[in-house]
Amino acid sequence: MKRSFLTSVLTLLVGVLFAQQPVKVNVAEGVLEGTNESGVKTFKGIPFAAPPVGNLRWKAPQPVEKWQGVRLAKEYGPNPMQENLYGDMNFGTKKMSEDCLYLNVWTPAKKMNENLPVLIYFNGGGLMCGSGSEPRYAGDAMARKGIISVTANYREGIFGFFTHPQLSKETSYKGSGNYGFLDQVAAIKWVKDNIAAFGGDPNRITIVGESAGSMSVSALMASPLCKGLFAQAMGSSGSVIGTKKVATLKEAEAAGVEMAKKIGCKNIKDLRAMSAEELMKKAAVRSVPIYNIDGYFWTKQPYNVFANGEQTKVPLLIGGNNQEMNAMFILQGKPATVENLKNAARAIYGDATDELFKLYAINSDADVLGQPGNNLAAGDIFLDYSTWKWGNMHKLTGGQPVFRYRYCHPRPDMVLKDKVAGLAGGVQEKTSDTPAAPKALGAVHSADIEYAMGTLPTNRVYDWQPADYTISDIFSSYYVNFVKTGNPNGLGLVDWPTTNSKAVAPVLQIDENTFVKEDPNMEKRYELMDKLFWK
Repeated sequence: MKRSFLTSVLTLLVGVLFAQQPVKVNVAEGVLEGTNESGVKTFKGIPFAAPPVGNLRWKAPQPVEKWQGVRLAKEYGPNPMQENLYGDMNFGTKKMSEDCLYLNVWTPAKKMNENLPVLIYFNGGGLMCGSGSEPRYAGDAMARKGIISVTANYREGIFGFFTHPQLSKETSYKGSGNYGFLDQVAAIKWVKDNIAAFGGDPNRITIVGESAGSMSVSALMASPLCKGLFAQAMGSSGSVIGTKKVATLKEAEAAGVEMAKKIGCKNIKDLRAMSAEELMKKAAVRSVPIYNIDGYFWTKQPYNVFANGEQTKVPLLIGGNNQEMNAMFILQGKPATVENLKNAARAIYGDATDELFKLYAINSDADVLGQPGNNLAAGDIFLDYSTWKWGNMHKLTGGQPVFRYRYCHPRPDMVLKDKVAGLAGGVQEKTSDTPAAPKALGAVHSADIEYAMGTLPTNRVYDWQPADYTISDIFSSYYVNFVKTGNPNGLGLVDWPTTNSKAVAPVLQIDENTFVKEDPNMEKRYELMDKLFWK
């Protein structure tokens, strides 16, 4: 008995010590030391570009300088400069800095020569906030399923998307802006050049993102800088091919001139001399920043790139949530009536409003805050249409399989009673004057992240139930299969057909009862919007 007890204790101690053993890899810039976390080797805070500070503010990312000795990679690098806009963002570090171009790697490789598939996740946050340090994007769960998982920061807000004539004069291509997108390109290139050291296959990289991260994936597919950099792509809730064209360089430069006036600086030298904290405060960017056709990251409209079949041609998996937002999004505080919703919708859809109301089956006031009203007023115009447009164009010109899903499972009740639902799937503090949000009828914006990535336990706001973990296992299995093979299907899963060559696209409905649905009315709605926005 004593010997058995001692053996168990020693085994446990050995396991703990093994789990804490440092691990090292050689990358192009030097030696990195990470940790072995119960079989998953983790490397955090790896610089993939030089700090974009001082004279490098508003310049394309520059190469990392080599370092001497061993660089510790055990803590997240600082989050990008940002304001607190969404209450659901929980970071793995409290540090925030303009010096933010760091990535993180989780690898299950035992011998570092296994040629494992690779996933790179780009965070959401409206291109204004978010970070690769958020636990909901953490790659340990994916790593335990045989995938090397990577998260990468990129510049956001005014630091990542500021265009100005003086900046354009500095570049060989006579354009500026889009620095956040260029950071993402640099991150992918770094991974492609170095992932073999972590046991990864540089020819099997999948890029993925949600919301602004999904917009980023669509943007990267349309960029000539990304040819040959990745093998598959996934996006959830959004693309840059939406209801209007991307801004021209001149339009973005004009907006940049106005921003400089708002800040109180006449030239770029003074703007670069300003501290990051002061610049962020004076810019006060609280809307999606302006990206543009800069002549470098993009040489033409993303719409035209996809229309001409000039995008990166890889298998694509796209989707979104069945209640991205509710109708209150466009009602702007007015009572939820059919009349008020029609008046709000006419500002967007014009003369097509009545026809759309028929397609959405909005007949009574009860429908306004029901699923029909949520679809019309928020989901479709907010994100769903742009996601569909991206996938549909790729289906027609990309020559690669396109898979579409709709995530439908509502989150469970919150554990924290001092919190309430906030904007775009976020969470906010409950106060006496906090307006009551209507109960979600389905999955709200950003709700799919933890399920798809297998990171439910990292979010302690919600009272996760066994059904949530079952759905997460289904969703993440589709993700894993797609990263490994370019096809999400696998043993024990409902068969998921492509949208290719289908007049009415089959869309996988992910829930406790997962099934494939063909919705002719949904296709008609999007086709009508297409005529409105892209005549």
